[in-house]
Amino acid sequence: MTVTERIDISGEEAEALLARVKDVLSDEDYRIIKGLIDTHLLLNQAVNEKSTSIKRLLKMIFGSKTEKSKNGGNSTGRKKTDRKEKKTKGHGRNGADTYTGAETVAINHQTLHHCDPCPACEDGRLYRQSSPGVVVRIKGTAPLWGTVYELEKLRCNICGKIFTADLPPEAGKKKYDATAAAILAVLHYGGGMPFNRLAGLQATLGVPVAASTCWEVAEGLADMIHPAFSELIRQAAQGDIFHNDDTTMKILELMAENRNASPKLSRTGIFTTGILSILDDRKIAIFRTGRKHAGENLAAILDKRQNGLDPPIQMCDALSRNSSEEFQILLANCLTHGRRNFVEVADHFADECQYVVETLGKVYHFDAIAARQGMTPEQRLHFHQDNSGPLMKNLHQWLEQQFAEKKVEPNSSLGKAINYMLNHWSALTLFLRVEKAPLDNNVCERALEMSIIHRKNSLFFKTEHGAYIGDLFMSIIHTCFLGNINPFDYLTALQKNSADLFAHPHRWMPWNYKENGSVLSC
Repeated sequence: MTVTERIDISGEEAEALLARVKDVLSDEDYRIIKGLIDTHLLLNQAVNEKSTSIKRLLKMIFGSKTEKSKNGGNSTGRKKTDRKEKKTKGHGRNGADTYTGAETVAINHQTLHHCDPCPACEDGRLYRQSSPGVVVRIKGTAPLWGTVYELEKLRCNICGKIFTADLPPEAGKKKYDATAAAILAVLHYGGGMPFNRLAGLQATLGVPVAASTCWEVAEGLADMIHPAFSELIRQAAQGDIFHNDDTTMKILELMAENRNASPKLSRTGIFTTGILSILDDRKIAIFRTGRKHAGENLAAILDKRQNGLDPPIQMCDALSRNSSEEFQILLANCLTHGRRNFVEVADHFADECQYVVETLGKVYHFDAIAARQGMTPEQRLHFHQDNSGPLMKNLHQWLEQQFAEKKVEPNSSLGKAINYMLNHWSALTLFLRVEKAPLDNNVCERALEMSIIHRKNSLFFKTEHGAYIGDLFMSIIHTCFLGNINPFDYLTALQKNSADLFAHPHRWMPWNYKENGSVLSC
C-alpha cells in the first residue's frame, strides 16, 4: 500500500513555486498547476475555518477547559514553578477563622483557672491567653428544618371546655420564618437549586415542603425587601466603572408572545444582562432580564446618575448591543476577548498566536504587579505606560505588518482575529490612557455565571414577574458575595427590619446594615 505524503505549503511558498515553474511549463500546464495550488490553499483555509468552528461549538456544549498558553505558563505569561509550599497543620483548606457563620462556644478549662498555681512546675501561675485553641466540628441538617410543637390540651370533665397550652415565644408567628425565606432565596437564586429538587430533598429528609410553597415564600420575601433592590440600582448608577454583558435566558411568557404575535415582533430575543458597578473598592452587581440588551439596561441605570459626575468607564466586549449612544462614557473593550480569538486558532498558526498571547501575558503580569503593590490609579497608569505601552505598540505594528506584507489572508481565521484587534485598538488600550480602566470584562462574566447556573438547573422563568424576582435576589446575593458579606444574614435582617427599610433604604445596604440599624423582632 502506497503511503501518500501530505504537504502543507503557505501562500508565500506557493507563489515562489509558481515563479520557478512558470518559464519551464507551457501556458496550459502552468494554468493547471496554478489552479491546483490555489484550490489546495482554498481547501486548506476552509478546513482550518471548519476546525475552528467545531472547536467553538464543542466549547459551547462542553465548556472550555483552559485558555492557558501551552508553554507551561499561565494567562499572565509567568512560568509555573515546581516549588511545593510546605503545608501547615490545621483544618484543611479552611482555617478556623474562615467559619464566620458558625456558632462559637467558649469552653473553660475543666480543672484549672486563671491565676491558679502551675501544676507542672508549682512555682509559676497560669494566665489566660488572648488566642484560645480552636477545634471545628461540622454537622448536617436539612436546608429547611422544622420543629413540631405538641401543645398540651386539658378538658374539663364537667363543662367540656378545652384549655390548650400557649406557643413559646421562640416559635414565632409564621410557619416559615425569616431564616427559612432567606435560605430558600440563597439556595435557589444563589446556588441554582430548583424548587422541585429542593422539595424532593426535603421530603427525603422528613421535613416536606412543596415546590409551590417555596415559590410563595420567596415571592413574599421579595415583597418585603424590594426597596433594597431599588436602592442598589440607584447607588450603582454613581459608579466610576461599569462592566456589562448579556447571556441568553428563557421566559415562557415572552416566548408565547413571540409565537402568537401578529405581525411578528421586531425583537424576539430574551437576555439576562449582568452589570457590575465599581466605586472605589465597592462593587454592586445588578441583573436585568427581558428583551432589552446590555447597552439599553445600562442606559436605564445611568438615567439615575447624579448630574455633574464625570463620564464613567464602560468595559464590555465589542458587540454593538453592549453600548448605547444615550449616555456619555469612556469605552474600554475586553483584552481577553481579543486574546481568545488567537487561542482558538493557535493549532493552525502556532508561531503567530504564541507571540500575541505571550505579549498580552506580559501586560497582565504588569497589571498583577500593580495590584499586588497597591498602586494608586495614577501610579498604575504610569506603570502601564512605561512597561505595557512599548509592548502594545510593538504588537500593533506587528498586527498591521501581517496585512501590509501579505503574510496573512484577511478572510482567514487568523486574519479575523487580527482585524478584531486592529478595529477596536483604541478601546482595547484605554488602560494606557485613562486611570482605573480595566484590562478585561472577566469580573462581569463571572457574575453572569450565577444566572447561567440558574438557567441550566431551572431552565426558565415562567413570567416576567418571576424574572424580576430572580433579578432582585441575584443582584442582592452576588453583591453580598463581592463584599464578603453573608447573604443569609443580610436577607434575614432585611425581613426583620422591613418597615425601616421602606422608610430609609440607604441605611440597609449590604455594607452598612449592621451599623445603621438594630435588628428588630419579626
